[in-house]
This record gives sequence, structure tokens and C-alpha cells, in this order.
Amino acid sequence: MARLDFTVDSIQREYAEAVEAMSRGIATLRSVADAKIGATPRRAVYQIDKAVLYRYGSDRANVSNRPPILIVYALVNRPEMADLQHGRSMVEGLLARGFDVYLINWGSPDFADQDIGLDTYIARYLNACVDYLLSATRRKRLSLLGICQGGTFSAIYTSLFPHKIDRLVTTVTPIDFHTRGDMISHLVRHVDANLLVDAIGNVDGDILNALFLSLKPFRLLHQKYVKFLNKCDDVDKAAMFLRMEQWIFDSPALTARSAREFAVNFYQQNRLLQGGLRFGGREVDLGRIEVPVLNVYAREDHLVPPASSKALAGLVATSDYREHELSGGHIGIYVGSRNSGSVADVIADWVAERSAG
Repeated sequence: MARLDFTVDSIQREYAEAVEAMSRGIATLRSVADAKIGATPRRAVYQIDKAVLYRYGSDRANVSNRPPILIVYALVNRPEMADLQHGRSMVEGLLARGFDVYLINWGSPDFADQDIGLDTYIARYLNACVDYLLSATRRKRLSLLGICQGGTFSAIYTSLFPHKIDRLVTTVTPIDFHTRGDMISHLVRHVDANLLVDAIGNVDGDILNALFLSLKPFRLLHQKYVKFLNKCDDVDKAAMFLRMEQWIFDSPALTARSAREFAVNFYQQNRLLQGGLRFGGREVDLGRIEVPVLNVYAREDHLVPPASSKALAGLVATSDYREHELSGGHIGIYVGSRNSGSVADVIADWVAERSAG
């Protein structure tokens, strides 16, 4: 057994090193205290109610030949995660690979929005943004890129309006909500969603964050802060840490109706597989998806297990379906240093293959 060195000299030395590291860390944090989320210039080009459509990139010259791609994010958390910091931005990567990039920000619902449901988000807001882009870009179809719940929305939308979409990309997207490793599903299935929503109305973002953090409490509530202390004198890493914290703890609420519908229809009744979903007056059938599909999932995803995402393969009708696994977690594949640009590269290479063919 190794001998522990608890001498007066060793304790004093360790204490002095800790104080010095903390001093450097405080100075670093002061220098990056104004770190802001969002790396790429963007401008609003369309709005319907609180949903805003953004177009990315400052130089708009010679974009007529760039294929438009619309990023659809989840209702929870801010979509700026896709463009958090230079060098760790999927948006930045897509622009560099020649795409004309758009993104929907769903906005922050308040008391007056309690009765906005999934039908409004998918069949009205998303459909209006797609129609605007088709008109503005003078195209008959465009590509959808869905992230997490936004991927679920994108798959549903493509099944409802297949004539408007030429390619579907889903990333860390839940499809089968009853897979064995889905911890959120196991929790939500035992919650009376109707009683909860009747009691509180809109589901505040802090409640949702508490749920997500509770899935890995030691790692997400303690370990990450201890690790940060050991590297907080690195300016780039400190700025990234602050941006991530700002993004995590600045989450919009879910409207009462959409929270109820998503909990019951997806987590509890698994209706993408079981059937019975209707949006925009049409029945959802992923078997209507015949366009090329790229399904990207994260190997260490604790929020959307790979099995949940991979269920898409057995539901779509397309003969051009591909899965791609990336190492990392639910957010890490977008912002982690080891995967910087990977999602954008995978998408661009996949699209290039089809364009060449």
C-alpha cells in the first residue's frame, strides 16, 4: 500500500499551489466575465408570433448556389448551443462547408401562450418558416436538420409535408421513447402529466434543468466544478465553461399544452411507434419519408440513448438511409473540443456524396 505523505511541508506546499491556482483562476474569470453566447453574425428574416427565423453569416454575396439548410432545435434550452463559440460551432462549420444556414428560435412562452401545443409548433410555425424559405430561395425543397426534440419535430414534419423536403438530418433525436436505457422516459412514465400541468401551467425551464441534472447528479453538479478549478486559468476553457453555464441555466419554459402533449403522446404512449398522432389535420406516418435520411447519434448520450435514435431506421421508407455514430455525449458532439466541426463535416460529406451522384 502506498504511503500517504502528510508532512507539514507537503501540506504547506499543496496549500500554496491551491492559493496560487485560485488567484490565477479569479484573474482569468474576470477577463472573460462578459463571455457571450453566439459566435456567428445572424439576422432575423422572418417571424411568426414569437418564433423567429434567423439567417447566419455576414457576407451574403454569392449565396444563390448554396443549399439552404434549416436547423430545428428543441423547445427546451436555447438553440444558440449550435453556435456557442468560435471553433466549437456547428453553424460555423456548416457555413464553412458551403451551406446557407437558417435556424428557428421558438422564443420564450409566457402565461398567454399556455394553450400553444405541438400542432402549432410543427404544422403552423415550422411550416410557415419552410414556406418562407422556399419562396425566398426560389426552391421547391430544402433540407431539415433537427437537433434532439427538434429532430423529432423534423421527422414528423417531413412525413406530413414530404414534397417540401429534399433531405432529412436528425441528430441525437429520440424516436423510440421506450428503450431500456432512456432514464427520462422511465421517470416521466410514472408522472401524472395532466395533474402536473393543471397545477403549475407552463413548465418552467428551471424545473426541466433540475430533471436533466438529476440524471447524473455527481458528474453534472459536483465533478464538473471540481475539474473546472484545475483548468480555470486557461482563458479559452474558462470562457467556454461560462458560456455553457449560461446556456444551461437560461432555459425557456414549455407551454402547458406542449408539455402535456409531449409527455403523454411520446414518453408515455410512444406514439411515433404505436401510431395515433395527428398534426395539421394529418396522421403522422414516418413511412411516408422517402427522401435521403442521415441519422447522427452520440455514443455516450445519457438523454437520448443511441437505441432510441436508431429506431428511425425501421420506420422510414427511404432506401437512402445512413446512421453515423459520434463519440461523446448529448451536447459534447456539438461543442466538445475533440469533436469540433464533426457534426458539420459528417453532414457536408453526406450531402456532397448525394450531389455528386
